[in-house]
Amino acid sequence: MAANAQDAIMLFGDSITQGGWEDGGFGARLSHVYARKFDVLNRGLSGYNSEWAVPVFEQYFAKQHEQKHAPKIRLLTIWLGANDACIKPSPQHIPLEKYIANLKHLVDMVRSPDSAWYSPDTAIILITPPPVNTHQRRADLQARDPPKELDRLFDTTKSYADAVVKLGAGLQVPVVDIWNGLWDATGHEETALSRYLRDGLHLNAAGYSILYDLLMATIVKHVPTLDPSKLRDAIPRWDEINWDDPHPSIVKRDVQIPQ
Repeated sequence: MAANAQDAIMLFGDSITQGGWEDGGFGARLSHVYARKFDVLNRGLSGYNSEWAVPVFEQYFAKQHEQKHAPKIRLLTIWLGANDACIKPSPQHIPLEKYIANLKHLVDMVRSPDSAWYSPDTAIILITPPPVNTHQRRADLQARDPPKELDRLFDTTKSYADAVVKLGAGLQVPVVDIWNGLWDATGHEETALSRYLRDGLHLNAAGYSILYDLLMATIVKHVPTLDPSKLRDAIPRWDEINWDDPHPSIVKRDVQIPQ
C-alpha cells in the first residue's frame, strides 16, 4: 500500500474516463502536469450509467471518518451520461430526469455537511457527455458479430449535455461542455465528428486534446488554487534541500485549499 504522501485528483465516469490513459488521453496529460503535486486517480467504469455509478462511488470516495487515513481528493471530475443517453430498449438507458437527479446526488454527497462523504476540501467539475456521430456509430455496430442496431441518437445526447450545463449553473458547479467543444470544432457537421471520435462515441487523441484544454481552462478560471503552474511540489525539489545538514529533513508539505 502506498503511503498517503500526496493529495489526489479523482476522475469519475464511464468508459470515456476509463480510456483517459490511452495514447493522447486526458488522464495521462493530467498526470504529467500534476506530477509531484497530485496523484491522478482513474475511476472510469466502462458501460456504466449514473444509476449504477452511484453505489460504486460510495466505495471509491472515502467517508468522513476514513478521510484522515486516505489521500485528500482536491478535485473530482464527474463525467457520466454517454450511456444514460442510450435509447430504449438498452438496459443502459436512464431517463433524463433521473440522470440529472443522480448527478445532483453525487455532488451533494461531497458538498453536503450532512453527508457521510462530506469533503469541503474537494472541488467538483462536471463534464457533459460528448456528441455522438450516428453515422460512425451505426457503422461500428453493424460491423459486429452479430450486428447491432443504433443505440444512441444525436439530439437525445444533446439534451443530456444541455441538462448538465443547466444543472451546473443551478448548483454553482463548473461545467466542461465537451459536447459544444467538439461540435464547434467540426463546424457543426455531424460526419466531421469522426475527426474526434474513434467509433462515433469514444474520444480519440484529438478529442481528448480538446477536452484537456477545456478542463484546464475551467480549472484556471474556477479553481485557480489548483492551477498546476501555481502549485508547489508536495515533496521539495532537490535544489530546495539543505545539503549542509547531514540528515536533511524532507517532508510532505500542503498545497493551498481551494476556496
